[in-house]
Amino acid sequence: MKIRTIILILMGLLVLNACVQKQYIKQNSALIVFKTPTFRYADMGFVYENSDEVKVEIYGSGQALMTLIISQEKICMSFLACMDKEEFNKKVLSPMYSHDILEEIFRGNPIFKGKGLKKNRNGFTQKIINSDKYSIDYSVLNKQIIFRDTINDILIKVKRIE
Repeated sequence: MKIRTIILILMGLLVLNACVQKQYIKQNSALIVFKTPTFRYADMGFVYENSDEVKVEIYGSGQALMTLIISQEKICMSFLACMDKEEFNKKVLSPMYSHDILEEIFRGNPIFKGKGLKKNRNGFTQKIINSDKYSIDYSVLNKQIIFRDTINDILIKVKRIE
């Protein structure tokens, strides 16, 4: 009888723990532009970060227009089913990108393992070209992130507002 009670209590705690909202260590309001051949969003929003995931919300007229959750294994975007990072890149960005590129961009980290990285006192820039596959200009300067791929017609811009 006692074992059954203990098991029920443990199961109840597991269920309640699953309902707890994730805590984010960093949260910033930002002007966010997310333009790809398949999606176009540009408005004010928030970027939330913790060690496990990045959550991006874009608002228009006080309503959430788009939510993007980037975890270690998958990417979930409102209006799309969750998919692994390679599949997301194929459908939304470019299949030639590394699987972690979107998370690195929203965290403001170097992409492609720092290829073409030029540091300066306000951040860094990267120019990465692979003919006919991508031509990327990426900069993280003065609380602003700009990722532009002219071959694949992709622009991701995050201007943090404090």
